[in-house]
Amino acid sequence: MLLSRRRWRRWRRGRPFWGGLFTALAGAWICVLPLAPLKIMLQQGVAGIPSVLMGAVMIVLGLTAWFSPAQRVLAGVLTTLIATAALVLSNLGGFLIGTLLGILGGGLMFAWQPYAAPRSTAPSPEPSPQPEPSPSASSTASPTSPVHHDPQGAQP
Repeated sequence: MLLSRRRWRRWRRGRPFWGGLFTALAGAWICVLPLAPLKIMLQQGVAGIPSVLMGAVMIVLGLTAWFSPAQRVLAGVLTTLIATAALVLSNLGGFLIGTLLGILGGGLMFAWQPYAAPRSTAPSPEPSPQPEPSPSASSTASPTSPVHHDPQGAQP
């Protein structure tokens, strides 16, 4: 039990989980609303087709964020655009709930960064003295500046 909880936590933290969840919920809300009874609907007919399509695409984008975290930026931007378009094209974006969940999910996906390993607290050995560069030589990186090897640009 404890092992599965650790695996779940590790999987969840390794991807934009909450952004994908909010996006999938927004897509489900927008997609299911046109199938509701006519008393609940604001508008039926032509608005039903885009609603189902936009909802399905948002569900796929939420799953994309979970299973392909490298595509999170594109998925986040597309989710935000579709959620905003759903406001006009799909029964006020699922009575505003779908639009708000979609914008929140898209923002969370876009802003998520991969976890960077913490810096080691062990003192590093003293570097050998380097000759000082001449004032005419301009360099932007100093020898003591930290180097990050994360291709996504996450900062520790």
